[in-house]
Amino acid sequence: MSERNGYEHGVPCWIDTWQDDLDAAVAYYTGVFGWEADVGEEYTRFRLRGRDVVGAGTPLPPGAAPAWTTYVWVDDADAAAEKVTAAGGSVVREPFDSLDGGRMAIVADPQGAVFAVWQPGEHRGAQVVNEPGAWSMSALITPEPDAAIAFYGAVFGWEPEAFGDVATMLRRPGFVGGEPQQPVPRDTVAVMVRGEAAAWNVDFWVDDVDAAAERAASLGGRVLVPPHDGPVGRNAVLADPAGAVVGVSRVLPPG
Repeated sequence: MSERNGYEHGVPCWIDTWQDDLDAAVAYYTGVFGWEADVGEEYTRFRLRGRDVVGAGTPLPPGAAPAWTTYVWVDDADAAAEKVTAAGGSVVREPFDSLDGGRMAIVADPQGAVFAVWQPGEHRGAQVVNEPGAWSMSALITPEPDAAIAFYGAVFGWEPEAFGDVATMLRRPGFVGGEPQQPVPRDTVAVMVRGEAAAWNVDFWVDDVDAAAERAASLGGRVLVPPHDGPVGRNAVLADPAGAVVGVSRVLPPG
């Protein structure tokens, strides 16, 4: 399932970062992850084997800081935005027409974690996932897990399942994603962790976490959390030169 040509309603499908210096972002991310870059004036698509993996845009909205945004595939962006407000969230930017005939809105959950809902056009999301150099999962950091579970359940139909003592899997029943060998159920669409500041973070799989951290530091980034072993593999947290944060992981199969 690492190569995809579309997703389903309620499934995270794309991520991108918005930066003031797009050239610097391209140099950094191609160096860290080995991506090819299809560079445009305002939007760049990064690729593996000629297939889209993530995007980067410029300029940053006024007052915003460089960060990564997670997009959730929806059948109707306007209806999804209405569901967000009905469930206690807010609309940061009203639905608008986007690239390749798509439509989207920028929204926030009741705790303030910002994400996007995206009604696809020609572009159908990340075409490579769950392999080294590609996006694997987005993680919700929230100070109020119970309220977040209620919100995302109402908006997208996600259901929670405890994963150890510190995390909760968010599952979309009926969705078949992931990889057969992964250590969580294949209908898992996101992970939730309790934290002080509400945000959506992103994680990439890599062949070698230590080497990725070294490359990031050599290219002007920072290692926020050094490589370490966790319940499902080896992980680190990196920041690009502008401050946008990503996780990198080498996930081991069960056993």
